[in-house]
Amino acid sequence: MFKPFKPDLTAADVTPQSMWLNRRQLLAGGAAALATGSIARPTRAETLAPNTLEEITSYNNFYEFGTGKSDPVKYAHMLTTNPWEVKIDGMVDNPGTYPLQELIGDLDVEERIYRFRCVEAWSMVIPWNGFELNKVLEKVGVQAGAKYVAFETLVRPEEMPGQRGFRSNIEWPYREGLRLDEAMHPLTIMATGIYGEPIANQNGAPIRLVVPWKYGFKSIKSIVRITLVDREPPTTWNMLQSSEYGFYSNVNPQVDHPRWSQASERVIGGGLFQQRKDTLMFNGYEEQVASLYDGMDLREFF
Repeated sequence: MFKPFKPDLTAADVTPQSMWLNRRQLLAGGAAALATGSIARPTRAETLAPNTLEEITSYNNFYEFGTGKSDPVKYAHMLTTNPWEVKIDGMVDNPGTYPLQELIGDLDVEERIYRFRCVEAWSMVIPWNGFELNKVLEKVGVQAGAKYVAFETLVRPEEMPGQRGFRSNIEWPYREGLRLDEAMHPLTIMATGIYGEPIANQNGAPIRLVVPWKYGFKSIKSIVRITLVDREPPTTWNMLQSSEYGFYSNVNPQVDHPRWSQASERVIGGGLFQQRKDTLMFNGYEEQVASLYDGMDLREFF
């Protein structure tokens, strides 16, 4: 098991390959067993210092539990995550509703220490445990003509108070989507743990998406449905306010949110006198993912 430690926020940005701890995580009855997994992919030969487990699990956006940062940790204990099923449909060879253990039981789970950048201009560093999304898509077989992957979060208002009545103007379920090449990229993972432990409810238990070069709202939590489609799918924040939240939502310090700058970010855990940090293009993963957007005007395609 991983032991949380206080981050050194003056450290450089990414763990070198020699420091990655590969793990295989099998979920059964709410517990996780760890064994050796496959090789992870760092972005630079530098050191990334993760936030503490307490910081990661106590400062969250998860509107299904409320709009405040402390609402998820306050209410997420009500969520039942075992058993859990994920429906996979659309343009796939093997559609069906898969028990989570069946879906991921033979996949290698490894640690990925990624920067996490919220569109609200704050950031963390999180040691996820997960597996590449492309492995799941390969298992179900992507049909020719599929161009996008759509995701949906659980709807269970009796356990998720943020979904009840007047508490939110969101049209549930929460929806997100990726272009197929983004979904197949090796940096895109499905996370089932943090610090070697099963992922906490407030962080998106039992399975969530992590796309480290995009703003955090793209990394949809508590996934119950994955659909392969041939057209750009609707996404929740874009549906709510398209002028502020685009489909792509790649981290770009040169493109401000209409109500605040994205040029810098507040590092969670940095203390009262911690200076803001310059935001990196694609959240620091430019070398790995910039080619996905060749020919696109990144100022236009937010």
